[in-house]
Amino acid sequence: MITSTWKAYSQPPTPEPTFSTYIREEKGDDWKDIKIRLVGSHPLWAHYLWNAALALASYLDANPDTYKDRFVLELGAGGGLPSIVTAKNGAQKVVVTDYPDASLVDNIDYNVSSNLDEGEVGHVDVQGYIWGRPVDPLLNGLPPSANPKKFHLIILSDLIFNHSQHDALLKTCELSLAIAGPESPEIEPHVLVFYTHHRPHLAHRDMEFFSTAKDRGWVCEEIVTRMFPAMFPEDPGEESIRSTVHGWKLKRRI
Repeated sequence: MITSTWKAYSQPPTPEPTFSTYIREEKGDDWKDIKIRLVGSHPLWAHYLWNAALALASYLDANPDTYKDRFVLELGAGGGLPSIVTAKNGAQKVVVTDYPDASLVDNIDYNVSSNLDEGEVGHVDVQGYIWGRPVDPLLNGLPPSANPKKFHLIILSDLIFNHSQHDALLKTCELSLAIAGPESPEIEPHVLVFYTHHRPHLAHRDMEFFSTAKDRGWVCEEIVTRMFPAMFPEDPGEESIRSTVHGWKLKRRI
């Protein structure tokens, strides 16, 4: 007689969400910090508040004139920190997106409602979106009176390590970004790309995003670098490289 023993296995419990607080560097009485909830775990790395998001949030807070009373789109938003900064500083409409997974979208909704007052929340639309897909749902998040119905600022925070997605990211930006016109020369539609070389041996692959962008007609300019403590000190590669956030501005060649 053959006997067998069956052992019950269960999936480990999903880690609880964590919280991270962004302390405002620009001093002001209107708001002082933003508490971001992060999903407990996620294969798309949304359970971290990345250094690039912190650097980008500070840059946006220091330069509100680039988006105040204008339209902002964030792709791959994670916890949504940069978008929340633009909403608190007077963006007319902010469309915040990440991969259409309920845990990601619901978490962004939570951060928006937790950090913005009633009037500010009305200026924010949270959506699930896959890069490179039709942008009509994104543009439909803008006010009906918008003319043209495009964004003045697009935010990409720590996304270009997804090497296979460079073309998809650029396609969405091309379809969504407004074009500067003579009727409003003070408005300079652009994309902000902040990133860290998390894998120094693949830095050249990260940089292919910008060579691809130039081939597609974009003007690319590095505008800021900033040092942070390395997020994963035990990772391989030069720590000074893994500690540096780079910020670039992309504009369409007219």
